[in-house]
Amino acid sequence: MEEEDAAADPYLPYDGGGDTIPLQEIPRRGSNYAMSNGGGAASSTTHLLDFLEEPIPGVGTYDDFHTIDWVREKCKDRERHRKINSKKKESAWEFTKSLYDAWSGWLVVTLTGLASGALAGLIDIAADWMNDLKEGVCLSAMWFNHEQCCWTSNETTFAERDKCPQWKSWAELILGQAEGPGSYIMNYFMYIYWALSFAFLAVCLVKVFAPYACGSGIPEIKTILSGFIIRGYLGKWTLMIKTITLVLAVASGLSLGKEGPLVHVACCCGNIFSYLFPKYSKNEAKKREVLSAASAAGVSVAFGAPIGGVLFSLEEVSYYFPLKTLWRSFFAALVAAFVLRSINPFGNSRLVLFYVEYHTPWYLFELIPFILLGVFGGLWGAFFIRANIAWCRRRKSTRFGKYPVLEVILVAAITAVVAFPNPYTRQNTSELIKELFTDCGPLESSQLCQYRSQMNGSTAYTDNPNQPAEPGVYSAMWQLCLALIFKIIMTIFTFGLKVPSGLFIPSMAIGAIAGRIVGIAMEQLAYYHHDWFLFKEWCEVGADCITPGLYAMVGAAACLGGVTRMTVSLVVIVFELTGGLEYIVPLMAAVMTSKWVGDAFGREGIYEAHIRLNGYPFLDAKEEFTHTTLARDVMRPRSSDPPLAVLTQDDLTVEELQGVINETSYNGFPVIVSKESQRLVGFALRRDITIAIENARRKQEGIMLNSRVYFTQHAPTLPADSPRPLKLRSILDMSPFTVTDHTPMEIVVDIFRKLGLRQCLVTHNGRLLGIITKKDILRHMAQMANQDPESIMFN
Repeated sequence: MEEEDAAADPYLPYDGGGDTIPLQEIPRRGSNYAMSNGGGAASSTTHLLDFLEEPIPGVGTYDDFHTIDWVREKCKDRERHRKINSKKKESAWEFTKSLYDAWSGWLVVTLTGLASGALAGLIDIAADWMNDLKEGVCLSAMWFNHEQCCWTSNETTFAERDKCPQWKSWAELILGQAEGPGSYIMNYFMYIYWALSFAFLAVCLVKVFAPYACGSGIPEIKTILSGFIIRGYLGKWTLMIKTITLVLAVASGLSLGKEGPLVHVACCCGNIFSYLFPKYSKNEAKKREVLSAASAAGVSVAFGAPIGGVLFSLEEVSYYFPLKTLWRSFFAALVAAFVLRSINPFGNSRLVLFYVEYHTPWYLFELIPFILLGVFGGLWGAFFIRANIAWCRRRKSTRFGKYPVLEVILVAAITAVVAFPNPYTRQNTSELIKELFTDCGPLESSQLCQYRSQMNGSTAYTDNPNQPAEPGVYSAMWQLCLALIFKIIMTIFTFGLKVPSGLFIPSMAIGAIAGRIVGIAMEQLAYYHHDWFLFKEWCEVGADCITPGLYAMVGAAACLGGVTRMTVSLVVIVFELTGGLEYIVPLMAAVMTSKWVGDAFGREGIYEAHIRLNGYPFLDAKEEFTHTTLARDVMRPRSSDPPLAVLTQDDLTVEELQGVINETSYNGFPVIVSKESQRLVGFALRRDITIAIENARRKQEGIMLNSRVYFTQHAPTLPADSPRPLKLRSILDMSPFTVTDHTPMEIVVDIFRKLGLRQCLVTHNGRLLGIITKKDILRHMAQMANQDPESIMFN
């Protein structure tokens, strides 16, 4: 992939190179400064102010686009917890503080759940209203959508239940006529006008106010939960703009969903509320526990599936998931679902628009078409990932990517022009899924349910769907085939646009269309060939054997599984959608088949592929490292590199230290006893050194450019006229992780994954040899997979 200037694309963050490794040697002091680990002379230490015994503001924090140190954050939290426990018996106030600290985790997830549920309800209501605005307006009450407008009307008929005098199409309002070519053209024009208006407004708001509000957000949230810092990605501006533009993007009719972005919205809520509690605001690792719970709440309100949300957080997005996070995720998902149920955005007492219930059993023979739908889902997932990544890479490497507004307008215009003539692409994708999932019954007026009664040959909407199909069903099948092709093509170009765009709903729609087509085909096969041995045993003539809606549901799960490679959480989400426990086996068969077929073409899901495309430093726990390389093969410096940059424990001045920091962009430096011994003392972070020096100059008198810097417990022996030395021992990590040069890389990769390390030092017989960072491991893994090591790194 070509390197590109980060400034060229306002949507891409700039990486400060925080995890790159030191490769430059530091100049050494002259021999007139003798080193000593003992205390200095009384004259030189009596006036020494060890200001660093107090914590320095800013030390222990992280720069943007850097990785957190999980081990250090956990140690900080344990220390804070011990301090609170030791003080709680001193007074009633301290005891109250300890109670507040213990309950703050439950409070923050409660607030997150409340906010996520309320925002999801608001988004659902607003998106429904704006979606119907493309077709017409309710004269009796402007704020009603089409369905609500006709609720109170007494003039609707069974066949045309969505037509009522209160609802006027744009042709009726502007031309005064409801039928004819003129009204069709006017409605067509207004549909395109509103679609382009919504899309243009959405992309402009994202570009001007919150560039991070684009996309689904799940790849970035996975990266953030793995310990990466992206400042502003979960901020209040991103939350506000994402909520508004998500409604606009869904209403514009683009082939996208709101379910993925709802996870981002919930995580924004979790991040904002965590700042109210010092336990979470001052500890990046603890904050990620709240974000894990928030992502569970996001899926809970997206699908009305609280348990599925918890499993999604565990299986798909979380990096560190202790048991208490599981309980809090469950509670956050419960609160969010309760709030959304109280709002009742769809007026059906359900949390989602396409909730269905099936009452007919499935038969063993039907596993064959279910597995075939799984194969289709896996093939679609593999094809979509490759096509979408190729298009996104092309967007990044060509001039086309510099005009995000034009791209959105172009895709929205093509979508609107092609979608309007076909009723299945014109309607909201969630409504399409609802229609495809729904079983044919006496209350259904869909074209898919036009069956001819056997008794008198007249058209009737019967309870028994196993009848010969009417011409309306065949025309609906053709329209569904065209809708399938349209959705497949447009979803590839839509996911990755600079507007909020989820992938769950379009993938489910593609699978539901394919499933419904297979379901109707099976149903008609059973009707016309009921004497075949396949059907004879279990399907009597005229019996209700095949449920096409069930096939649509299985197809939707298979396609979503093929794209995301989710398994357990996906089955539970779909099971919670339908409330049918007996359909778990068909769902499991289809989802596992789709995963196996997809994995045969590439083991990455769409989110991992986008993480790799953006070059985020993410070590995927699902990816196995099977190579036989050793730590010395990966560590820096290599034989062709300059010597490793190190700091000596008491042989540098402030000027020399600042010179090193100004000349390099490294994230930290190993500290050694001396250049001769190369014995390791610890590791000091660049940011902490800079903050400590600035703080010392403000608070300490006598700190000059030629002041000695020491990392030991006691000051070195100095001449009497020397300026005051600067003690930096408290910012030194005395227990950095080390491996020997013969440690297999398989173990090193495992250590990085399980402990969340930023860097690891390499030694030989106790002497420092080199350093391995997270980015070195990612480069090495890319090299082993025959990829360009630099192409995967974030520029």
